[in-house]
Amino acid sequence: MLRDLFNQELSISEIARRTGHSRGTVRKYLLSPVPPAPQKRQQKPSKLDGYKEYITARLQEYPLSAKRIYREIQEKGFTGKYTIVKDFVREVRPRTSVAAVYRYETKPGVQSQVDWAECGRIDIDNQSRKLYCFTMVLGYSRMRYVEFTLHIDVHTLIQCHLNAFHYFGGYTNEILYDNMKQIVIKRAPVSSDSIWNPDFEDFFKHYGFIPRLCRPYRPQTKGKIENSVGFVKRDFLMGSEFHSFSDLNLQAQSWLARINSTVHGTTNEIPAERLAKEGLRNYEKVPPYHNIRAERRKISRDSYVSYLGNRYSVPYRFAGRDCSLQISDKSLTVIIGGDAICTHEIRQGHSNISRNKEHFQGLLSEILKQNSNPKPKFSPSFKFIELDVEQRSLSTYDAFSEGVRK
Repeated sequence: MLRDLFNQELSISEIARRTGHSRGTVRKYLLSPVPPAPQKRQQKPSKLDGYKEYITARLQEYPLSAKRIYREIQEKGFTGKYTIVKDFVREVRPRTSVAAVYRYETKPGVQSQVDWAECGRIDIDNQSRKLYCFTMVLGYSRMRYVEFTLHIDVHTLIQCHLNAFHYFGGYTNEILYDNMKQIVIKRAPVSSDSIWNPDFEDFFKHYGFIPRLCRPYRPQTKGKIENSVGFVKRDFLMGSEFHSFSDLNLQAQSWLARINSTVHGTTNEIPAERLAKEGLRNYEKVPPYHNIRAERRKISRDSYVSYLGNRYSVPYRFAGRDCSLQISDKSLTVIIGGDAICTHEIRQGHSNISRNKEHFQGLLSEILKQNSNPKPKFSPSFKFIELDVEQRSLSTYDAFSEGVRK
């Protein structure tokens, strides 16, 4: 183009005015025998360069979210913005399509949603146990509660509700559930006409909230929690390490504190700040609900029972006996033959011992007494039998000797 203008006998100054280039640039291109090739700009170093190998390795091992990756490299010293992390994660990981759902918004204090699902296995008391995750989300504020359990019975479900009510400082007028047997035995077209699990019915009537059931095969009706457990698995469980079952739930509490203090992607507000607008029903104004769960155990020879990796003492005279544990949220009681033998506060952590000295009073003196008593004589378990030998007179041997001499 510059040469065409020059061939039209336009001056370099006029060409510069028409094209917007400087006169030096115009002159350089006109004197060049061939058009100069564009030079590739040298890429500037990025703050992410030192972390790209780590990010790629983590994504090959686990399909972690960009936010999770961003949080991890921040702990390693990364000072850049989240945007470049998100863009790089998008480059090294293929996109997946997500089915669209319609999300219903609820008014403050009206509804919360519950989900409960299996999350693999964990070793407890030298046994491989299934691990479950309970989640509850408040519909308006999006405040979230998470708790891991080893049981999926109705008593555990009720205790998770009580813990969630305490965490939120109250509860909503309605709670939406899947059609799980711990909630409903037989579902009716209208939720209120369903046959409820009697233990759970006693619980929700005690607090006065209304249980709602999802339409069968329509998890979209639980739009705010339809992927809650999946989010917990991806953002919390995946790639994490825990020292014990108690440590798992302790770390979950720290994770909740961060999640509930972060701007929510749908509301664009912080859930903990929106919680004040929920207007929840105050559960402390309702009489306490006594939720007791029972488990069978065998008392060890050294007079202990085991629960969640910790040991609790029992009076030594019951060593070796079968017993039942009545477990509440904070304590356990040992039951033998219908009698309450002892009660312990549930310990946190793993491999801890709760020992009551009174349970072993008199044991040492009884052992010493047994050792000082003369030991009973026991007949041997085998015996020697003497062989019968024939008795002969000496004359018989004389007769044999005479025969030899002949």
